[in-house]
Amino acid sequence: MSALEIALQGTAGALSIDVTFRAAAAPLVIVGPNGAGKTQTLMMILGASRPRRGHVILDGTPLFDDERGLDLPVEQRRIGFLPQRYALFPHLDVLSNVGYGIAAASRQERLRLAREVLRDLDAESLAERRPAELSGGETQRVALARALASRPRALLLDEPLAALDVSIRRDMRRFLAERLRAWSLPTVVVTHDRADAEALDGDVVVLKGGAVVQRGRLAELAARPATAFVRQLVSGPGL
Repeated sequence: MSALEIALQGTAGALSIDVTFRAAAAPLVIVGPNGAGKTQTLMMILGASRPRRGHVILDGTPLFDDERGLDLPVEQRRIGFLPQRYALFPHLDVLSNVGYGIAAASRQERLRLAREVLRDLDAESLAERRPAELSGGETQRVALARALASRPRALLLDEPLAALDVSIRRDMRRFLAERLRAWSLPTVVVTHDRADAEALDGDVVVLKGGAVVQRGRLAELAARPATAFVRQLVSGPGL
């Protein structure tokens, strides 16, 4: 079974990061208050920020290991990343956005592969549009397609639904949960929303001050909330 194993220590500004967890077929959900180190942790896994020590291992292959002096660059880690605000290129159409990170022998092949990914996400009809012409839900699908286009071995999703209107968030949450289950890629999802955690149906890791303070299923967190943030999270509205 594919797995992403993380044990990292480092700094992000004034914040010290010290996290250990493992993600496999079911999405791993990271929650915590603002400034807890959630996005910084994703950046260290992705390779965009260098930890001080520890390791990142994907399917048994080390991507970072300070003891061995190993630190693969982002483009060699084969980890798909969906940032909070999606970061699509406004001057490119959807097809070119999705195809941007695909390594292929020709532009024609790159766009063919990009169209396949859009088709898999029921978004092929958007191929010729520009990002400014997309709805929130359409933008999310396109950004997810771009994260998947390079055929990653793992996924990191940073608040993937936070930018969506409440009116469409429920449908997109269900869509995302169904696709993640079908792909069975090791996936780490950052969210503030209990309903996201419920729909994704995986273990929840709670960060505070850059460290893991609680981990378990959502029901386990609700039974014994370790922090005020967890109490607020589990008492919030569900699906």
